[in-house]
Amino acid sequence: MTRDALPDCLYYLLTRASVVATSLLKKDLAAAGVGHVKPAFLAVLLVLWEEDGLQAAEVARRAGLEPSTITGLLDRLEQLQLVERQADPEDRRAVRIHLTRAAAKLEKTVRSVVDLVLVKAGEGIDPRDLEISRSVLKRFLTNSLSRPRA
Repeated sequence: MTRDALPDCLYYLLTRASVVATSLLKKDLAAAGVGHVKPAFLAVLLVLWEEDGLQAAEVARRAGLEPSTITGLLDRLEQLQLVERQADPEDRRAVRIHLTRAAAKLEKTVRSVVDLVLVKAGEGIDPRDLEISRSVLKRFLTNSLSRPRA
């Protein structure tokens, strides 16, 4: 790949978009007074705001995270008193993850920040193009995740 081709490289574009979005989210979450909520926490929080009390493995699956990743994120969220782990009464090998009141109070603000960042990033882009982009990225993820692992 030549230096001139880099801006057209799909990997480069995906990575840069992710880095820029993460940076904007960090800045805007801090400005909204919820800087302790890191972008890395968002997938877990969004899953639990939709359905609280899931088993940790189910949170990981819905958030698209590896089991080793979810453990560290839950540790950090627990330290911040945003989630609590509770023994699963139906499966003693599993734990259920519950939001704390503090996490529940953050939902509206955090969702507003995320929505605003996405609206700003999408300014000037036709809504149909954004929908196509979502569809393509979903397919990209499905294709990538369904590949046999080496």
